[in-house]
Amino acid sequence: MEFFNTLLRFFQNGGPFMYPIALVLVIGIVLVIERWVFLSRAKMANRRAYGQILPMMQQRNFTAALKFSQGEQAPMGKLVAAGIATAQHARKDENIAMAIEESILEAVPRLEKRTNYLATLANIATLLGLLGTIIGLIAAFTAVANADPSEKASMLSSSISVAMNTTAFGLISAIPLLLAYSMLQNKTNEIIDSLEMAGVKFLNLLTLTRGQKAEATARPAAKAGATA
Repeated sequence: MEFFNTLLRFFQNGGPFMYPIALVLVIGIVLVIERWVFLSRAKMANRRAYGQILPMMQQRNFTAALKFSQGEQAPMGKLVAAGIATAQHARKDENIAMAIEESILEAVPRLEKRTNYLATLANIATLLGLLGTIIGLIAAFTAVANADPSEKASMLSSSISVAMNTTAFGLISAIPLLLAYSMLQNKTNEIIDSLEMAGVKFLNLLTLTRGQKAEATARPAAKAGATA
């Protein structure tokens, strides 16, 4: 209870700039929670889709893999659906690679959405704290200028202490937001890297199958030509 009373006095003594800093902190916390939940669900959905699609691809059951992928909302499913659908009519393997890469690029903006705002909010909190301190110091020196000489020192020290509260609160808000931003960036990069890895793996399976089919088709033709 004493801790909360101390925190409340600290907030009240900081002046009016404590409120916008608190608002920035609340917005940042809500954003962190929303992004963390979204990325965690995306990671789990991709992992689940990968675990179900990979056996189908390894067994060359592309029809079942395509049907399953088309019903998936996870980026992993869309990646596979784009690759298989393109492989059905594309003449070059490069076209399949481009389709897979395009599906990854489409997923990236949704994964990175709003995360960059955290760095901006951290900077805003820091700047609001500095601005509140400067304005508080200006008001303190203005008030001290007309005060009794014997009271100037105590009034000035008290006013400076109050003004510095906004800088402290701005930093208290900014540091966790920057830490959360770094963690979310790492989590996003992990998901993107997993999509790229899966894309390469599925591309190799698709192109290998196409190559085997082309070789199998070429053998009877070659034998017929040799017989003739």
